[in-house]
Amino acid sequence: MTQFTLIKNARIVNENNIFKGDVLIENEIIKEISTEINPPENTKIINAEGNYLIPGFIDDQVHFREPGLTHKANIATESKAAIAGGITTFIEMPNTVPQATTQDLLEDKFKIAANDSYANYSFMFGGTNDNLEELLKTDPKKVAGIKLFLGSSTGNMLVDDEAILEKIFSSTKMIISVHCEDEATIRKNTEKFKAEFGDDIPVKYHPIIRSEEACYLSSSKAIALAKKTGARLHIFHVSTAKETALFRNDIPLEEKQITAEVCIHHLWFSDKDYDEKGMLIKWNPAVKTEKDRLGLWEALLDDRIDVLATDHAPHRIEEKDNVYAKAPSGGPLVQHAVTAILEKVKEGVISIEKAVEKMSHNPAKLFQIEKRGFIKEGFYADLVLINPNKSWTVSKDNILYKCGWSPFEGTTFSSTITHTFVNGNLMYNEGVFNEEIKGKRLTFNR
Repeated sequence: MTQFTLIKNARIVNENNIFKGDVLIENEIIKEISTEINPPENTKIINAEGNYLIPGFIDDQVHFREPGLTHKANIATESKAAIAGGITTFIEMPNTVPQATTQDLLEDKFKIAANDSYANYSFMFGGTNDNLEELLKTDPKKVAGIKLFLGSSTGNMLVDDEAILEKIFSSTKMIISVHCEDEATIRKNTEKFKAEFGDDIPVKYHPIIRSEEACYLSSSKAIALAKKTGARLHIFHVSTAKETALFRNDIPLEEKQITAEVCIHHLWFSDKDYDEKGMLIKWNPAVKTEKDRLGLWEALLDDRIDVLATDHAPHRIEEKDNVYAKAPSGGPLVQHAVTAILEKVKEGVISIEKAVEKMSHNPAKLFQIEKRGFIKEGFYADLVLINPNKSWTVSKDNILYKCGWSPFEGTTFSSTITHTFVNGNLMYNEGVFNEEIKGKRLTFNR
């Protein structure tokens, strides 16, 4: 049976424009966009007067911890938090237990998501020093890309054999997404601080241990290799101002062979926050200086950095509440990322049009995701309604992550996400979830 939903009088944000209008959804698809639409009979109508309507955030880097690490999180809990936060699509990383380093193990994750994910989903295949044959079987139309750890790996996922690395770069046309930190530099810095403090290194030294030098050395090496081999390279979570000089903004995104991502935490926090937040903001790569934070904003705004993401990586609070050497890096972000960026919109740091470009349009373009990331007729209705004048404060009572904490706890945001549509289905409605319907596996126009 055909179902219609009409979103009326919204401030529609799409392709660098804001205009007041209506959006008609027929089943899963955006049927019509106009200044005024007369709906068919039995249409569900939502009056969005005064509210923004944006395409759902496509988060190109999350760790939802399933399989094998479900004491921290799982696909059901974290995708639910994501849709409450305006993220309608996620791409998840391979460093689960077991790691997604064979095609069978990768498909096992897709099966879990088909049953449990409230958002749309894809997964990355994990490259290692010895799985090139498996890696080359990855279907570019059905899988988001390849993930390589060139630093900070878990298990055996550190790809540190330069001959193998060059072979991977030379052998695949798929997007290769990389974590760039130089392990030798980090080990040397860690030994120095361990000699002074033992395991209980003050967390303020984290950005000195996982230093600008460690990041730049690894990023520049990966970029040089991509240029040599013609590989399609995407650098995750750029964290230093120095690295931003490695990227260009003189050609359209669609023509770039080397692209970059920045994460919410590197734009929001700086090393001055370690005294208050401690291990809660211990990430890899590290949150660095205020100069770095401002440099990242500058590169995001001038298009050297192409996309925004979360690197959502939850741990239990008991794990974080530990001495430096034992506290894991990473934190939960999917529920609060969009409202955090909207706070920067209110402060005048970024326009809402630019925010939508970096959160929705550009990830869709970069990964060549079919029919998502825009408010366009014929596209899937992945849509988010935002009340820009309804404030709320992050507290334990409203945190949806399985881990139960957030680095934003106590922060008051000025905007509230009121409705989230995934494939035309109203999945989140002012605090109420539709748990009957699941998201879809992404397909790619490659």
